[in-house]
Amino acid sequence: MADAVVVGAGPNGLAAAVTLARAGLDVRLFEAKDTVGGGTRTGEATLPGFRHDICSAVHPMALASPFFRAFELDRRIELAVPAISYGHPLDGGRAGIAWRDLDRTVDELGPDGRAYGALLRPLLRRLDGVIDFTQHGLVRLPRDPLAAVLLGLRTLEQGTAGWNLRFRQDTAPAMLAGVAAHAIGRLPGLGTAGAGLLLGTLAHAAGWPVPIGGSQAIADALAADFTAHGGRITLGRTVTSVRELRAETGAAAVVLDVTPRALVSMAADELPQRYIRSMESFKYGAGVCKVDYALSGPVPWTNADLAGAPTLHLGGTRAAIARAENRVLAGGIPADPYVLVSQPGVLDPTRAPAGQHTLWAYTHVPAGSSGDRAGAITAQIERFAPGFRDLVLASRTVTAAQLPGYNANYIGGDISTGAVTIAQLLRRPVVAADPWRTPAPGLYLGSAATPPGPAVHGMCGWLAARSALRHTFGLPAPKLGRDGDQLATP
Repeated sequence: MADAVVVGAGPNGLAAAVTLARAGLDVRLFEAKDTVGGGTRTGEATLPGFRHDICSAVHPMALASPFFRAFELDRRIELAVPAISYGHPLDGGRAGIAWRDLDRTVDELGPDGRAYGALLRPLLRRLDGVIDFTQHGLVRLPRDPLAAVLLGLRTLEQGTAGWNLRFRQDTAPAMLAGVAAHAIGRLPGLGTAGAGLLLGTLAHAAGWPVPIGGSQAIADALAADFTAHGGRITLGRTVTSVRELRAETGAAAVVLDVTPRALVSMAADELPQRYIRSMESFKYGAGVCKVDYALSGPVPWTNADLAGAPTLHLGGTRAAIARAENRVLAGGIPADPYVLVSQPGVLDPTRAPAGQHTLWAYTHVPAGSSGDRAGAITAQIERFAPGFRDLVLASRTVTAAQLPGYNANYIGGDISTGAVTIAQLLRRPVVAADPWRTPAPGLYLGSAATPPGPAVHGMCGWLAARSALRHTFGLPAPKLGRDGDQLATP
């Protein structure tokens, strides 16, 4: 028996479980797979001794998320923060380098440096307000209205046809397009622009850290705190009915780290038809095809600075990346794709045997695609690192059609658990001040299908759990830091 139950042990489900257990409740956590982690798992995907991040690899929100800051994640695991947040190779050996030091980045961008700095520096100065605005539901008054206005105006500029007006050369626009493409959406587009501006600002703030030992370290730290506070984890258990789960556990509150589609499947008998129709109209985005590589040595990037960048965006100019991404959204397969690359070994030698490396790469594809894009991904890396093919000891491809088998929330290979458009950011999954609370008493949704949306930040689960504490239990939110279990101010 339990006071509360959480279904799904990804970062959001774990965040919800930690919050509820810290409040003094008896909490059970059910996970369908045989390990916790969801999008933060690490394992030997190619060869023995080569540890690959199965989904997320680099974590811009690890030092910025309000939940992770309250949880003091940086005191629980080792996070290596690179001097280069990301690199963007261009033809001819050129590259845009997003140094964590904004001034250095501005200096190296030459004629466009001043414009790049003018775009991001005001957001950096009001970073707390930007994070508050973007990491909660958008149907609320921001604590720092000026930060929201500054971000909004820049989103309008970078999300529309005017996105090149402030630049004269191609490096800075390419860098911004590479970051915006993380959101897997139309370019230019308001949703992708907003996400890109946030990530771009964080690149020059706390940086984009890499967890030593892999992303699994984040999940393990959350699970350890949960069990230390009396929580119980059941692995290998697929939950199909909320009603049956309540009968089994007696839980007054259930928090689901699942998609809107799964919510309806599990709780249709508890939800009104109007709400069910809203969940059924929720739109899912394009998918990804991912390749993990075991390498005999470091990648021979043509531009030497890229050897120190854990994250790289491949695809060329802003116009080329936009063509590729928009073709995917139209159902096509670009010959010259955008490729997101992570080479964690530049900071974390634990990922592979001495002198060798792991490399993680994915490209976007139409939802549900069964196409193997390993050849195109390898060719795009080879374009900017001649000789890369000769380093490959082994590789593993996971197509978009296969991804739901790894994580049921990745419908059609959509790792964002829902399309990232401005309309759906407002109704994720409904327009409400408390979108985590469903119409069914004691039932809450805490997946990336709720605000603030995708990324490893734990915010969706945290906010869902806080809603449950407030509405079901009448309890204040607990403190989450390592050194105390006192209650925070509600």
